[in-house]
Amino acid sequence: MSGTVEDVLLAEPRGFCAGVDRAIEIVERAIQLYGAPIYVRHEIVHNTYVVNDLKTKGAIFIEDLADVPPGATLVFSAHGVSKEVRQEADRRGFRVFDATCPLVTKVHVEVAKLSKEGYEFIMIGHKGHPEVEGTMGQLHEGIYLVEDADDVQHVQPRGQKLAVVTQTTLSVDDAAAILLAVKRRFPNVREPKKQDICYATQNRQDAVKLLAPEVDIVVVVGSPTSSNSNRLREVAERLGTLSYMVDSADDLKAEWFEGHRRVGLTAGASAPEVLVQQVILRLRELGATSIRKMDGVQESVHFPLPRGLGDRSMSESGKSRS
Repeated sequence: MSGTVEDVLLAEPRGFCAGVDRAIEIVERAIQLYGAPIYVRHEIVHNTYVVNDLKTKGAIFIEDLADVPPGATLVFSAHGVSKEVRQEADRRGFRVFDATCPLVTKVHVEVAKLSKEGYEFIMIGHKGHPEVEGTMGQLHEGIYLVEDADDVQHVQPRGQKLAVVTQTTLSVDDAAAILLAVKRRFPNVREPKKQDICYATQNRQDAVKLLAPEVDIVVVVGSPTSSNSNRLREVAERLGTLSYMVDSADDLKAEWFEGHRRVGLTAGASAPEVLVQQVILRLRELGATSIRKMDGVQESVHFPLPRGLGDRSMSESGKSRS
């Protein structure tokens, strides 16, 4: 099939981050060590391909711990869980491996530490996202969700000590604008020492900011449920570049590319490179002859696996502790 595409420019970095790599490996190793099925609370990461691949290997994805049989092995997703979910898993006696991204865990630890010092919290994030539910679920009360600058006006903290935390996969620019509104209303609010938005989210958004002005159209590989993938599409759109998000190469439509010679391609932090390569193949069918990588940040972050997944004899140390 021929088309108008000539050049494809690949964002750098794109695709899997260290937290996603680790989460997938935790599920795969748990299956190897303990045999199928392994139960995973919520999609391990928000990507259809990854979830379906793990299902074929023996993972069963559930939302309610009541659906997990006694004595089973359970993995918490990369997005993190509330204290209540942890406690329920302990009560039910599951063997638990925690695939929560360490950068999300860092936010949970900060919330626990500061709440003991009498702080209440404003959380910048998207209502209903599992990471937000997990972070807000670290406390029974005293944590207020804001999704935009208007929400800040409705926060009514009970005390004077207030801290702010954010979902790790937000738009860097959106989060900065909301934080500004928080600081205007609460000038003494305590900010994290280092912003909560993760290095991978930041790097991928920065790469799209460089990519978008160089191309006629941007394609983001990512699933509709993936927060960071949606943000990449929005970043390109805000820069005035036509932008689409696809779960796989099958979602590409030839008419999108009519009159658009240069295509920019990136992928969310939960989207595997195999999907990017399939999109490239499809773009070649539409006429692309040049595939080039942009210069970009080389990521070297690596997170260790939980104890108990490297060696069978250590298995019992993988149990959850709250």
